[in-house]
Amino acid sequence: MTDEKSWTAFTVEREGAVAQVTLTGPGKGNAMGPDFWSELPQIFAELDADPEVRAVVLAGSGKNFSYGLDLPAMSGDFGAVLADKAQAGPRTEFHDLIKRMQSGVNAVADCRKPVVAAIQGWCIGGGVDLVSAADIRYASADAKFSIREVKVAIVADMGSLARLPAIIGDGHLRELALTGKDIDAARAEKIGLVNDVFADADAALAAARETAREIAANPPLVVQGVKNVLDHSRSAKVDDSLRYVAAWNAAFLPSEDLTEAITAVFQKRPPEFKGS
Repeated sequence: MTDEKSWTAFTVEREGAVAQVTLTGPGKGNAMGPDFWSELPQIFAELDADPEVRAVVLAGSGKNFSYGLDLPAMSGDFGAVLADKAQAGPRTEFHDLIKRMQSGVNAVADCRKPVVAAIQGWCIGGGVDLVSAADIRYASADAKFSIREVKVAIVADMGSLARLPAIIGDGHLRELALTGKDIDAARAEKIGLVNDVFADADAALAAARETAREIAANPPLVVQGVKNVLDHSRSAKVDDSLRYVAAWNAAFLPSEDLTEAITAVFQKRPPEFKGS
């Protein structure tokens, strides 16, 4: 594979009709900071428009797929709404920020070229949002998943709550989203979060590439048609859920508990939530 373009939070490579998008940080564990959220929609818009690309592999570099939202790097974006809770202006700006961030994950889900994710190590919070937007998910045996936003006083708003009901079912989603618990690759496969589990990260990535090549060998317009038809029945529900959670978080997410969660991250200690 050869580099197609230089990005800060990703590498994008192409081999034949298959593109590979790899998370590279710069935050620890491929955490999702400002560069991630600005580059993701651009990358997938370009892949969607590229007639030479017929399928996409989505991967993470290093030992982990992604630690999720980079709270320290993004704390400045939370600052205004937390500092001025009662004002409409900061809440409106925060609502706009959520919508912009959602557009990145939406670009993955809406890409007409099927996306196959290869997941190793930790896949936390925003990482789960991201892979839930893929069409197919493979995991290494060491993969671990967590919808952990509840642990940091956030209602997950990038797509997990919207897309996972159709993937793992309502009961499993409620268990994961309400507890913030970790699950291993075997449990993820059992509940349908991933299609298959492989011995290690290399094997999972190889399987993702092979599946992408199989997809790319099929008639491209028919493949896009299959994806479009499959997405049609749930797209309105997903869009409605994303709009609702953006409005909910703009109204209710600013709280002393969220301030405490961010402070605890910086101070590397457990948070003490008080429901205020």
